[in-house]
Amino acid sequence: MDLIHQGQFNLTGLSKINVLLGKNGSGKSTLLKKVENRLTQQQVGEINYVTPERGGDLRYEAGVEQNVITGGNWTRDQKGRNQWGQFKNYSVAQYRRLETLSLREIETDQAIRANFAHTFNSTIDKINGLLTNIKIVRTPRGDFELFTVPGNQKLEARLISSGESELIALAIECLTFEKSCDPQRQNVLLLDEPDVHLHPDLQVKFISFLIDLVSTDKFSIIIATHSTAILGALLDYSDARFAILANASTDAAFRQIDQKYRAVLPIFGAHPLSNLFSQSPIMLVEGEDEERIFQQAIRSSNGQLKLYPCGVGGVGNLPDFETSVVEILKGVYDNATGYSLRDRDEGDEAIADIPPLVRFKTSCRASENLIVTDEVLETMGTTWANLEAEIEKWLVAPGGHVKHDIMTAFKASGYARKTFDLKEIRNILVGLTGSAKPWEIAVGQTISKIVRGQIPKDFNDNKLCNFLGTKLSNTLRP
Repeated sequence: MDLIHQGQFNLTGLSKINVLLGKNGSGKSTLLKKVENRLTQQQVGEINYVTPERGGDLRYEAGVEQNVITGGNWTRDQKGRNQWGQFKNYSVAQYRRLETLSLREIETDQAIRANFAHTFNSTIDKINGLLTNIKIVRTPRGDFELFTVPGNQKLEARLISSGESELIALAIECLTFEKSCDPQRQNVLLLDEPDVHLHPDLQVKFISFLIDLVSTDKFSIIIATHSTAILGALLDYSDARFAILANASTDAAFRQIDQKYRAVLPIFGAHPLSNLFSQSPIMLVEGEDEERIFQQAIRSSNGQLKLYPCGVGGVGNLPDFETSVVEILKGVYDNATGYSLRDRDEGDEAIADIPPLVRFKTSCRASENLIVTDEVLETMGTTWANLEAEIEKWLVAPGGHVKHDIMTAFKASGYARKTFDLKEIRNILVGLTGSAKPWEIAVGQTISKIVRGQIPKDFNDNKLCNFLGTKLSNTLRP
């Protein structure tokens, strides 16, 4: 299945597991319900929409099972609601159907039947593989009971966590669907916000469960969510696709998770809730040096600097990464902000924002120039006057160094500390300070001092804020 097109909606590029990202109110549920309605009318195969708000508890209720058996479209009508207060009671009824389907599968599939170790307990093991502190155990009555792990103490359904009950109910639903599918037909499972009530770690477990389930090649899945933790769990799965749904759109172009998203999605996935993400936004930086600088600044700030630096592998990659981050910010979060930072090099310092992405350029040529600012030199235990004297001695030392011409050019520039290209001689300069600190650590520690107010924001020549630039300095410390 790579295309679902029915005039009123258009989904392209689909694979086995497809994630539809979008913030609340973007129309994810509406789109899934349209897909479910049209494909059900066409009778293409098994089509199952799973509602986002799944209430109830894991107790058997005869009335629910009776409605499933005799209620015609009762189950589909209940699932079509955004909230179903008896979903988990329905899951217990579905468990009975799951057992019947599993036993029929064993009976009719010669390869499975030949494996005497394969029983209905093999299916139960898949459910229990999602759980850590509890397990389900089948009973002679055709239902299941809950027990602690370890300890094997029987539990009442009302005593388990909402996350555990969610996983059990979703697992039963998905396993029942898989065993209902005719592999010769088009079967689609539509999961609306399966992340509800699930900690990000449990979301990752559930995605691993789904990957194993779709390996049977019987069906495909479309997941509507605003949790980037779910998408992050699919980073290494080749048959995953994702799309970001713009508000009220009925078109979704699904695509593979390329290198850009592999880099940025784990950062977004750490904060699936937009208010948390807004407190620690992503900052795209050119490379590993800048990433280490800001990692150190964050560590040294005692919680006052909250960013997630993400190296993009070079300035040439920044535009593509910026486009991807803007897409995620707009499609998943409400009122979130992201940042990107690049070196000035030889160009203009000014750079326009791409809302909600705030963009910076350093006022100095590159991050290496931060080494020779007055405050960073102080962090390394020296001053510019002392460093200049050491450079002069280095230049006249016998033997000649392969970088001698570059250091000579630095001197000839009048020691243009802000604009000279120091990349090739940065390690020599650090060595001449006498400091054992890596330069990225020293720069990061000094930035944290500005953030914490330990040193003033000074924009005079050769000061750190002057090199960082007004816009970035005022963002780091308003």
